[in-house]
Amino acid sequence: MQLNPAQSRAARVALAASGWLALAATALPGGSPLRWIPVLAFVTLGPGLALLYPQPRELRPGARLEALALAAPLSLSLGALTATSLFLVDAFSSTACLVALAAFATVAAALPGVPLPAATRGAAERIKPGPGRGR
Repeated sequence: MQLNPAQSRAARVALAASGWLALAATALPGGSPLRWIPVLAFVTLGPGLALLYPQPRELRPGARLEALALAAPLSLSLGALTATSLFLVDAFSSTACLVALAAFATVAAALPGVPLPAATRGAAERIKPGPGRGR
């Protein structure tokens, strides 16, 4: 499924807004699922998806799975780097960490997605055997 420009713009806006919505959710009472679910979802996937999506061309089915699988460790790595940096400058707080990640996701969502090797080469697709290609 190819995204048209309006859908692409909406996806970028949603990715950019996700961090700020997670930050707004921290104003809710502590322990509420309405507080921790958006924060957990954003920190786990938000920055990585903002870096990887949307792609300039349609992704093949295997490449979509690759992008989703890469978004989580990428997001968690960015979160760990942000938290460590804030600890090193003695400025860590959950609010400061979320603000930094939300700002990063906002800037990254405005840029084109990072190209994925499997998406461009077609490496994620299985080649059907034909004459002279084995079985």
